[in-house]
Amino acid sequence: MRLSFFIYLFIFFSCTAFSQNKDTWVSFQDKDSAYIGFKDKNGNIKIEPKFIGLTFASKFDDIIAVTEEDNENWKSYYLTKSGKKVGIDSLYTFDNGSDCENEGFIRFRDPKTDKMGMFNGEGKIVIPAEYSNLTKAKNGMFIGLKDAKKELIGEHFFWKEGKEFLVDTNNKILIENFKYNDDLNFYSVQKSAAPSKDPIRENFLGVNGQYYSFINFDKEFEFWIKNNLLTDLSKDNLLKSSFDKISFWKEADGWINESKSKFINQNYTFIQLKLQELIDNKTEYFISSDGLNPFIFETTEYETYFNNCNQSKEWLYPVKNIVISPKSESDFGQDHFQFLRTDNGYKLISISTPKQILK
Repeated sequence: MRLSFFIYLFIFFSCTAFSQNKDTWVSFQDKDSAYIGFKDKNGNIKIEPKFIGLTFASKFDDIIAVTEEDNENWKSYYLTKSGKKVGIDSLYTFDNGSDCENEGFIRFRDPKTDKMGMFNGEGKIVIPAEYSNLTKAKNGMFIGLKDAKKELIGEHFFWKEGKEFLVDTNNKILIENFKYNDDLNFYSVQKSAAPSKDPIRENFLGVNGQYYSFINFDKEFEFWIKNNLLTDLSKDNLLKSSFDKISFWKEADGWINESKSKFINQNYTFIQLKLQELIDNKTEYFISSDGLNPFIFETTEYETYFNNCNQSKEWLYPVKNIVISPKSESDFGQDHFQFLRTDNGYKLISISTPKQILK
């Protein structure tokens, strides 16, 4: 218990330090062109507009990926706040987007070896390019894949074989044979001499002989649904279990944002009856995981849940989607209830139903 307390204390102060942006610059676009520059919080121009292409960061804390024109050619690299350029033509890209810093670290790919590593916020290589693939840094850790083979299928490639490790940002291996799992909350880590008995945690034996345990998002959500929401479907508890705004779909108007009090009061009966179906063993439903959609949840109250490149932080704030199939063959379509994981627990944030009865 004492060890767990100090680990949580360390995580708290680490996350607090990362959240206190000392001097976050924000991007702006030149009014006469598509070029992007950066200003400080007082509106002073720190970098004149000159970036384009793979420059996806809308905020600049420590290090970003940029592209600029150089003698009628395009040059991509990582740029630090001090103006240092590193990793020229070594951007790590995925789904036509460049990497975004997390906790002051950003990934790169060596074009000569096709291996990956990490820079820190000062532009120093802290993780050498010796991995076939690696995840973002999460609470000072990442999953690294070594000695894998790339297999191309159509326009996409996959990794075969190789060995996966849990590694810290000092490049020290913590756990061997650590299979990739995006359902683990790395910010919930506990270290102990014996495996944790908490039913929502998963345990892994470290190379130091101690056990590392992490909360599994799926197990956490299912436990919460069963023991906190479905046991009390009163209007008060639904309000308590909802985000400040709830989004819902109407065929004529598209996505609509409504205050939770108004939405729950107007649609309480439908929500209560639908969620009660989850208690019935005969109800067909499944739960999937996703990130918050930046094209629907655009206003300031959602900023916490996106990184500096407007990508959902699903490694900390996943969205759990409950999809309920119709009971009658005469019905059509499925009902979707989305719950966002927040710092205050899971919150209902979105509902869509083919019945078009939401108000």
